[in-house]
Amino acid sequence: MRVIIIGAVAAGMSAAAKLKRMQPEYEVVVYEKGDVVSFGACGLPYFVGGFFDDPNNMIARSPEKFRETGIDLKIFNEVIDVDVNNKKVTVRNLETGTEFEDFYDKLMVATGASSIIPPIKNVKLENVSTLKSMADGIKVKELLNKEENKNVVIIGAGFIGLEAVEAAKKLGKNVTVFQATDRILEQVFDKEITDVLEEEIKKHGVDLRLEELVSELVGETKVEKVITNKGEVDADVVIIATGVRPATAFLKDTGIDMLPNGAIIVDEFGKTSVEDIYSAGDCATIKNIVTGQDTYVPLATGANKLGRIVGENLAGANNSFQGSLGSSCLKVMDMEAGSTGITENQAKKLGLDVKVKFISDFNQTNYYPGRDQIYVKLVYDAKTKVLLGGQVAGFKDAVQRTNVIAAAIFGKLTTNQLGMLDLCYAPPFARTWDVLNVAGNVCK
Repeated sequence: MRVIIIGAVAAGMSAAAKLKRMQPEYEVVVYEKGDVVSFGACGLPYFVGGFFDDPNNMIARSPEKFRETGIDLKIFNEVIDVDVNNKKVTVRNLETGTEFEDFYDKLMVATGASSIIPPIKNVKLENVSTLKSMADGIKVKELLNKEENKNVVIIGAGFIGLEAVEAAKKLGKNVTVFQATDRILEQVFDKEITDVLEEEIKKHGVDLRLEELVSELVGETKVEKVITNKGEVDADVVIIATGVRPATAFLKDTGIDMLPNGAIIVDEFGKTSVEDIYSAGDCATIKNIVTGQDTYVPLATGANKLGRIVGENLAGANNSFQGSLGSSCLKVMDMEAGSTGITENQAKKLGLDVKVKFISDFNQTNYYPGRDQIYVKLVYDAKTKVLLGGQVAGFKDAVQRTNVIAAAIFGKLTTNQLGMLDLCYAPPFARTWDVLNVAGNVCK
């Protein structure tokens, strides 16, 4: 059995490693267009900000370690075409420029996603970068460590953009953030939570510009100014963090079913619409547990888990992935926030009959140091009161409480059951009635 895997980051190498352990005699060939494999891009903002300095900390295993297991890993080789009828791929060696064909019995597409570059004039000026690859991280870190680069502009207030804010502020930079919509993180959090996070960002001296579009970058060779529909600001460094799109353009003539954005639609086994072709990771969909819909949620957690399932199934198993809640979190300056399940906004778009409750409470007792505000929003079925989504923001333990909500949603708990859930209590960690108990009990 010859299995070809396209892409050697999270999902691809998770599948390759699992497959080779289960079927050592299989030929497992992995093509990767870069030279960095098994790379965790989530660490990039913290590398850039100097929270750690060795970029290799973001790499789980080196190419050599994978090859030692019998995986035929070929770096600097890009698959540019797939012939689904004859089960062959066309590969371009990026070092020599030569092209060749290879044949497969089964194929996995794990090409991930690429950064979206908005239609901004002069976007290729020096000192302008995305923050997606290892090369991006090294470049941006070098730029931010230069004393003369004082003014940092971040285009996009999603996860990477806001994490880059913390990195730049830690290094003492003047930071301006441009977001085209009227609030940050609108795909992940409802307005009650984003209002709290926006206030935290501004409190730290960040110039947060909502509903403002960047149209042009100005400079001779290096960027000097950013022009928007409302004015201009000085810029020594510009970080573009306007989202990602699935890297699947090379598959456009294969007949593989995709979402409008190019995400490959897969079932619970990781199978695509074409026989013997699988996919997982940031190039593919993932099934939402709450809605049952195929959704695009480019997160490392889902990529690794579905990648492992695909590896098992390529080895001959028939294992299904239980689905995703899209659970995600981030640190925003001194605050942290997490979201799981569906938001109120998503529920409304789906026409679901839901109720919501938003509360502000405290994370622990008042007589132990560290008490602070914590905010919880719950989304639940109006009739059954079964939990469908939850969001938490606060200065301590907000994300771990989001994890409790994720488990409650997966277990189909009601708000009444959450209200009486036996959660740990001690003065440094919670109040007798934890904030999640309180939130569950006030849901009517």
